[in-house]
Amino acid sequence: MLAAMSTSDTHPPASGELFSRDRGDACPGSLRLHRADDGALARVRIAGGVLDMRQADVLREAARELGDGELHLTSRGNVQLRGLGADCGARLAELLGAAGLLPSWSHERIRNVVASPLSGLDGRGRSDVRPWLTALDGLLCGSDKAAGLSGRFLFALDDGRGDVDALGADVTVLGRGDGSALLRIGAAETVLRVSGGDAPRAALIAAETFLETAREAGAWRVSELPVPAEELSSQVGTALRAAGVDAADHMEHVPPATTAQEPAYGFVGTSGPAALCVGVPLGRLSGAQWESLSRAGDELRLTPWRSVVVTGVAPGEAAARLGEWDAAGLIVGPGSAWTGVGACIGRPGCAKALADVRGDAEAFVRAAGAPVAGQLPVYWSGCERRCGHPKGAWADVVAVPGGYQVTQVREGVRGAPVTVHAGPSGLAAAVDAARRTRT
Repeated sequence: MLAAMSTSDTHPPASGELFSRDRGDACPGSLRLHRADDGALARVRIAGGVLDMRQADVLREAARELGDGELHLTSRGNVQLRGLGADCGARLAELLGAAGLLPSWSHERIRNVVASPLSGLDGRGRSDVRPWLTALDGLLCGSDKAAGLSGRFLFALDDGRGDVDALGADVTVLGRGDGSALLRIGAAETVLRVSGGDAPRAALIAAETFLETAREAGAWRVSELPVPAEELSSQVGTALRAAGVDAADHMEHVPPATTAQEPAYGFVGTSGPAALCVGVPLGRLSGAQWESLSRAGDELRLTPWRSVVVTGVAPGEAAARLGEWDAAGLIVGPGSAWTGVGACIGRPGCAKALADVRGDAEAFVRAAGAPVAGQLPVYWSGCERRCGHPKGAWADVVAVPGGYQVTQVREGVRGAPVTVHAGPSGLAAAVDAARRTRT
């Protein structure tokens, strides 16, 4: 049940450059585990990050019984279980299957769907994406063609506010106020307008069309194709018309959002039971923290920013819950020094890492003061692969032999790097400088 893998993030090719891979897709899942230095790792795909409380309990039990007891959130709103034993595969599959977390054994690694986590809660979105989420997940699991997608191919369902549109998904559906939807392929600025009812099927057809082009190029993602995303969009339009989806004369120019608007911590405005959003330092939750969240409401929504939205909290309990989670070390408001700080697993969990980046990030946070308005997020990486790094603009801190290299990144463009071989104070100064907003 174990398969060795590399989690290397391959950079997309330059425009017109042919992309090729010399190995199969070894992306981990719930059935194909990855052997890490701290034991086996399972990545449980959770479509849209949405968990009912029974499913949340099962994940906690699996982490306690089979792993290190912690639940690790990913940048796609999924959960990783770490420290698993080499012979745990059958038991893990049994637990997840009984909870509905393995709807299709042949498709479990391709159920990569992020969704606007506040959709239907705060009144800011143009469409409630939850019906799309349920429909798309069912269509993916029922498509023999879709089983050929890589474990890295990503769908995004954006309710119109632009939050997950900024994540660079391969297929993005954007809700509109008139009930229609826009279909974006990769980073294409030309989008296809379809009816809201056709949106999940259109997203599936787009992915299947991608596969027809990807086979020759050996590509796993739209950005790796040797053709522009706009050209693939045209092919998708043809496929949609052939399938009876009316998209022939509805092409629009809508550039992708460039900045992801992640949910603010604390109360989420609703007209009924409260919804609360809390941040998770380094995306790592203890069993006790997870249980406290899952006992507070009726649903967990895991976000791509390693935070959790708890819905259905009794209004009279909301303030007490936030106080409880603050005391437990979670982020409940903008004043936490942990705000905007992320890191990969680093040493000792990853053999490729050159440093204990989580320990160094924690030391940085302990020394840091309250966050400054407008500062960039910072992400600590144990090696140049930068697994799980954010999109858009951030301070990039990468371990190198004997120290760190610190760079400011904006929309894929890196500034001049600063290499720090000195102690913690020199590193903290370089990181603070990189986090300052500059144009």
